[in-house]
Amino acid sequence: MKISIITPTFNRAHLLHYAYNSLRRQDCKSFEWIIVDDGSTDNTFDICRSFSINDFKIRYIRKDNGGKHSAINVGVKEAQGDYCLILDSDDSLPYNAIRIILSYCQQINLETSFGGVAGYMAHHDGNVIGHGCIREIIDTNSIDIRYKYHLQGDMCEIFRTKILQEFPFPEIKGERFCPEVLVWNRIAQKYKLRYFPDVVYYRDYLDGGLTDNIIRIRMKSPILTCTCYAEMNKLDIPFKQRMKSAINYWRFRLCITNNKDNTPKIGALWFFVFPIAWLIHIFDIKKVRI
Repeated sequence: MKISIITPTFNRAHLLHYAYNSLRRQDCKSFEWIIVDDGSTDNTFDICRSFSINDFKIRYIRKDNGGKHSAINVGVKEAQGDYCLILDSDDSLPYNAIRIILSYCQQINLETSFGGVAGYMAHHDGNVIGHGCIREIIDTNSIDIRYKYHLQGDMCEIFRTKILQEFPFPEIKGERFCPEVLVWNRIAQKYKLRYFPDVVYYRDYLDGGLTDNIIRIRMKSPILTCTCYAEMNKLDIPFKQRMKSAINYWRFRLCITNNKDNTPKIGALWFFVFPIAWLIHIFDIKKVRI
């Protein structure tokens, strides 16, 4: 088996060496690295060209700027590995990540009910992200791992390539952000993952990144954001979480000025949370302007 490591990047040339060096240090080289340049205006191409291809296969693909989700779609289409791992341009992998991941992929490879595997993310200082840590293997979907097992924090999901091809990220003209959980939830309704208690991904949240500017980013991509919350609102999850989804749905639906017909609807009974959503929306506008 082989893993396709997909790195969507935009003007992060100065950070790509972290990912590259962590891949060079892998004690298992059964992977390819696909760098999808989402219309960078810096020297990303020159940096990628300087990377040695002696240790593993590297492919550089350039596309027009369309957002991380569209870059992932391109990488998945080009992937030649059995499984795909999304490695952000400012992150890295522990030296034994690929070997660990492949060992768990081997366990479920012939079981069609599994969409892939998932392990822990940690900061570069070794502290695991989130809480409610699992200490044994759990076979479940990514919805139940949150709401039944109460696992909090980002996980590193490694999906079968054919399943990511089955569930591509939706793309809407003019919107450059799609919450990853939108697709992960869709996959979860058909496939489960094998969750294992090993750290296979290092991540730190940098100033100016997606996480740092998430409210502004969601406001600029309201249709895909509302699609995510509308679908979450219909899941079999606790009422409190469905209500939060409804509030966020109306909160960002107020940002839609055009193409309202393309926005999915939620039940009319959920309109009772609209006043709360409106107040949060006003606060968002003030915050974004600061």
